[in-house]
Amino acid sequence: MSLQDGLSGLVWKPGLRLKSAGRGLLDLVFPPLALDVGPRPLSPGLSAEAWTKITFIDGPVCDGCGAPFEYALGPGARCVACEARPRAFSRARAACLYDETSRDPILQFKHADRQDLAPLFARWISRAADQLVEEADAIAPVPLHRSRLFTRRFNQAAEIARGLARLRDRTYLPDALVRRRATESQGGKSGSGRQRNVAGAFDVPPQRARQVAGRNILLVDDVLTTGATAQGCARALLAAGAARVDLAVVARVKAATTPS
Repeated sequence: MSLQDGLSGLVWKPGLRLKSAGRGLLDLVFPPLALDVGPRPLSPGLSAEAWTKITFIDGPVCDGCGAPFEYALGPGARCVACEARPRAFSRARAACLYDETSRDPILQFKHADRQDLAPLFARWISRAADQLVEEADAIAPVPLHRSRLFTRRFNQAAEIARGLARLRDRTYLPDALVRRRATESQGGKSGSGRQRNVAGAFDVPPQRARQVAGRNILLVDDVLTTGATAQGCARALLAAGAARVDLAVVARVKAATTPS
């Protein structure tokens, strides 16, 4: 059990199986609600109406950052930003755009303890990043600092990454990366501000370096904005000897800027 897999693995909780069974019984009596429509039984996630509003990224994308293109430019085509300043991660893919429709379930998952959404997001990523998952030797989540993990109780990226690894039969590396220092929230910061905020924050522990060296690592997170966090993680993995680092996320802003 890894620290990034949540605090439940650090302490013994009596009656855990009983609680799980009780929750299942409650789900039968009071079915989980669709996040967007109130009292419509749906387990887990979105109503059919909301599902049609999710902007899934199905068309051609930049091979570098995963930004959607209006039309196909050929295999391996990259946007101007990626051509001008390549990132530490080789390729990125996102399942959908981060907008008013996708934001609600992601925030519910992240801040309202809706861990039941993790398998749904894992399936989304499996479809959107199929080639990246297929070529990955191992899957690793973006880590939380222990102080953030203590207040949130679980790492949302780890929940998705574990489900994806299980779904696609890939090695799961929950502790390949650590966040050495607590960082401020990235919300509201500019691209350069986000880069400064996470500079030097990530590392591969010496005892984990052998799990990373010479392998293609798929990094998993919930949302891609500027890519500063993923950039920091990818640099740490490459410094530890990773052959390549790709990135897969649930959602991305329509046009992520390249951090300076």
